[in-house]
Amino acid sequence: MPDEQSPTSVAEPAPQLDTIESLRSALEAHRYIADRGLATAIFLALKRQRPLLLEGEPGVGKTEVARVLADMLGTTLIRLQCYEGIDQSTAVYEWNYARQLLYIRMLEETDHDTGGSIRDVFSPEFLIRRPLLQAIDASHERAPVLLIDELDRSDAEFEAYLLELLSDFQVTIPELGTLRAETPPVVIITSNRTRDIHDALRRRCLYYWIDYPSLEKEYSIVVTRVPDAPDVLARQVIAFVHELRGQDLFKSPGVSETLDWLESLLTLGQAELTEGAARDSIGALLKYQDDIQKVTTSNLIGKLVDKVRTSLTRS
Repeated sequence: MPDEQSPTSVAEPAPQLDTIESLRSALEAHRYIADRGLATAIFLALKRQRPLLLEGEPGVGKTEVARVLADMLGTTLIRLQCYEGIDQSTAVYEWNYARQLLYIRMLEETDHDTGGSIRDVFSPEFLIRRPLLQAIDASHERAPVLLIDELDRSDAEFEAYLLELLSDFQVTIPELGTLRAETPPVVIITSNRTRDIHDALRRRCLYYWIDYPSLEKEYSIVVTRVPDAPDVLARQVIAFVHELRGQDLFKSPGVSETLDWLESLLTLGQAELTEGAARDSIGALLKYQDDIQKVTTSNLIGKLVDKVRTSLTRS
């Protein structure tokens, strides 16, 4: 079971986000390049206090939206990482049974002289708050950002449990009643589409599909994220990755892999892309042996390196 999160608040003042362009500028100031469609979806989610469901291939920047929003808004990021078998005790709350037992024994030993009663073991002080309950806690100075990451990895039963939270931002605990958020959290839900998300949950969310970026957008992302990279190397890496995404691979590299590969090449002291450096560092770009074998045994790496170097030289 994952450890209970202990998020820390950020004191940075929240920016004024009155227009879509001001939101795009704020995202860019925090090193996230968003096209107008994504910026509009985020803007509406913030203004209408609606959850935002982001789908797309792994590595295209879905999770990063939540991280950047929390930083940008100067608030807490609460992350719930979904997985098969996730349940209420992991995601919402559970009772601190060990502490409850100690309290009951103390009552027995003191013969209730402390003024306590058995009913006290179901008071809030014995409650362990998991991410979903943390997100609607009224003690937050600012509404937190709740990231429900990779919801498609959970099962349909857990997805159904989320409906109450996403409809009314409340959680019902039988022993305590219904707890409601005074200010709804900013909710970002991500999915890699390993299974379909149910229509009932989709209706409660705004939606946006994040696709692989264009050459120009990926160049802007790379320049923003790895500003020390030589321009020639950055353009060659981006062109190589775009060519590679057109191949029949088990898992095409995402933007995060592009950045990781570029930083790996810089670590190797490369100022330009070479076949040798590409072969040596290909594990930073491709994460499955079948894909690596496919591009190495057919000399696809060498062909693509030559192609991008030639095309960029001509341009």
